Amino acid sequence: MRTIARVFGAGFLLVGILGFIPGITTNYDTMRFAGHESKAMLLGIFQVSILHNLIHLLFGIAGLAMSRTAAQARTYLLGGGVIYALVWLYGLLIDHDSGANFVPLNTADNWLHLILAAAMIGAGLLSGRETETVR
Repeated sequence: MRTIARVFGAGFLLVGILGFIPGITTNYDTMRFAGHESKAMLLGIFQVSILHNLIHLLFGIAGLAMSRTAAQARTYLLGGGVIYALVWLYGLLIDHDSGANFVPLNTADNWLHLILAAAMIGAGLLSGRETETVR
């Protein structure tokens, strides 16, 4: 479970970094701090903003930090999965062209958030329980 949390954490950290790299993020010059007006697209697919990238970076750091123990890793996977499920629902309910889309999110983001929610919750529930070694 700790390894799975590390993998998710490293993945989020990488995505957060890539979101700030012109070329990997298209329309980089249109990136805003937040809001649907940001037309920057990570890999030309996922709408991002400075806030969106910072959230990925923080989520990645949290995953790496919480991978130190099995209990924390499980909490990260389950809690992160629930957060991504809520973000998925939010992305479905808001008008993507409104001020409510402050992160911002697009349809590709919504699908990815659903997949991440299922993967993280599934990993948190199905991963073998690790035993902690007392030193």
